[in-house]
Amino acid sequence: MPRIARDSLMSLEAYAKVRKDFRANIIAHKKNRTLHLGDHVTLQFEDEMTMRYQVQEMLRAQRIFEERDIQDELDAYNPLIPDGSNWKATMLIEYPDLAERQTALARLIGIEDKVWVQIGDQARVFAIADEDMERENESKTSSVHFLRFELDDAMKQALRDGAGLTIGIDHPAYQVVLDPVPPSVRESLAKDLF
Repeated sequence: MPRIARDSLMSLEAYAKVRKDFRANIIAHKKNRTLHLGDHVTLQFEDEMTMRYQVQEMLRAQRIFEERDIQDELDAYNPLIPDGSNWKATMLIEYPDLAERQTALARLIGIEDKVWVQIGDQARVFAIADEDMERENESKTSSVHFLRFELDDAMKQALRDGAGLTIGIDHPAYQVVLDPVPPSVRESLAKDLF
């Protein structure tokens, strides 16, 4: 299972020297791992590189250098790395206007459980959402959710064999289908599966 090991992280000083280039590489990398589903939902598919960047940025921003605190960051972010049989994504619900966002979040309760992927003619796989903690209550959902799409061997093989990838949301207040997923994103996601 791919994980970020403690000894693979850069010190704060070493990271400061390469941060600009690392950030440019991450921005380019994320272009092939980001999907906009309609006007208000973005899925950012995570992998070892995106999580490594997140950990390094957290260490830098919070000036973390104690071993226990570094391990806490690794423990928080390593579970967001796909393990070869799944995809993991950060889902962002985005409304620039605060009042509109509050209204939408109340209307979109449960949306995180209605996001799905489909490989070729295989069955749809609905997201397993927010395994770390509950992110909604009876009056609203959160604007950020963490999703996992668990794929079986037939699905993974179909993707390797060239089957198309479709992603959608089937919520009463927000329905969208992206068919097909752009080839660059499909190819990037296929690399997560083994």
